[in-house]
Amino acid sequence: MKIAILSRNKKLYSTRRLIEAATERGHEVAVLDVLRCYMNITSMRPSIHFRGEDMVGFDAVIPRIGASVTFYGTAVLRQFEMIGVYPVNESVAISRSRDKLRSLQLLARKGIGLPVTGFAHSPDDVDDLIKMVGGAPLVIKLLEGTQGIGVVLAETQKAAESVIEAFMGLKANILVQEYIREAGGADIRCFIIGDKVVASMKRQAQAGEFRSNLHRGGSASLIKITPEERSTAVRAARSMGLNVAGVDLLRSNHGPVVMEVNSSPGLQGIESASGKDVAGMIIEFIERSARPHRTQTRGKG
Repeated sequence: MKIAILSRNKKLYSTRRLIEAATERGHEVAVLDVLRCYMNITSMRPSIHFRGEDMVGFDAVIPRIGASVTFYGTAVLRQFEMIGVYPVNESVAISRSRDKLRSLQLLARKGIGLPVTGFAHSPDDVDDLIKMVGGAPLVIKLLEGTQGIGVVLAETQKAAESVIEAFMGLKANILVQEYIREAGGADIRCFIIGDKVVASMKRQAQAGEFRSNLHRGGSASLIKITPEERSTAVRAARSMGLNVAGVDLLRSNHGPVVMEVNSSPGLQGIESASGKDVAGMIIEFIERSARPHRTQTRGKG
């Protein structure tokens, strides 16, 4: 098979592992910087060019699109879908998962456990918004934030009011969520391929920090998840339409709650913690699933 990986840096751990796993299985791999791809959008013969060459003959594409280039990256991926290349994750599914508000509404529609979440536009509604999520302490999140950036824990009512009003004053879109104190600064990353959790790890925040992201100094360790956590993670990925996903859960007093569904989950932490060849499992999934023009959404939003 001929596989394209949409990645801006072939030296990144996740990209390197996917290249290794694919080449070990005899596949041809090309890494394409998504921002250097350009398109001819036409009904008759849509095409994608990269560094002056027409990108034809690919059987599958693995999108590793960074959050900052989601708009352009998903446009390129749509073009691959138009010419019949099998996408591991479809453009529509990635767009859903990258929109924090939309993804939470989709999860809620499916009855999947979530932290109580509030969203408002006017500063006049801040008091009621805070009450809606159970009062302080609470978590305030920028809709555009990634890897824990733009996430604030407000421990008192006054602090919550000040932070929310400051963000609103900057015209930033924010979510306000209940703080799951019992999670103790830890979350669970479940790695989904197809309809299965293939690996999971516990991420623990460092002392004095409530964000467990590995980029923020959190540590990763192997964990055994419950059947309920497994089912919640699989349903969350399915609700986005993602074949490969990292689903972040918290253990709350009312069961597992989903914090985020990640469409380009990193491989380093999960492979190190679990000892599993997750990159190889992704390539095996492609071998089983890739067919020309095989997309689920067919252009639906």
